[in-house]
Amino acid sequence: MNEDQVTPECVEDEAVAAEATQDESPIAKLEAQLATAQQEVLYAKAETQNVRRRMEKDAQDARAYAATGFARDILSVSDNLERALAAIPAELREDEKFKGLVTGLEATGRELASVFERHGITRIVAVGEALDPNKHQAMMEMPNDEQAPGTILTEMQPGYMIKDRLLRPAMVIVAKAG
Repeated sequence: MNEDQVTPECVEDEAVAAEATQDESPIAKLEAQLATAQQEVLYAKAETQNVRRRMEKDAQDARAYAATGFARDILSVSDNLERALAAIPAELREDEKFKGLVTGLEATGRELASVFERHGITRIVAVGEALDPNKHQAMMEMPNDEQAPGTILTEMQPGYMIKDRLLRPAMVIVAKAG
């Protein structure tokens, strides 16, 4: 039973009410009906409070995770921007003709990272960590004598969390015994 749920502790009143209905006196019948009515009111109050708590939690979750679909879609933009920056050779980074372009792309990457941070989107740390099937998706295994089996060697695609939920698992290459 969930600790948030409220349950009446007067279950004994039902037994008292049942015994009283066997008695023929009108007062006993009325007392039994009163006890039953009180019990029903307690159950109704408990159910109302439980429904209210569930609705509040659902509303909080809706606010916290409303952008999940959009965030998943924008991750591919982030991936493409990272790949574009990584593909620029060092000599072009120093070339005066391309310096403005490179600076603009880097600034866009920083701004995107800032937006992610403001909205609770964090990158999953993968390389060097043990494989966690809740955060990582193993794409390959590679023989490796330097790392323990199950250790992540390479990240093929970064993974992300939105607050405490998985947004996208990290696609990784994992070490296996050589």
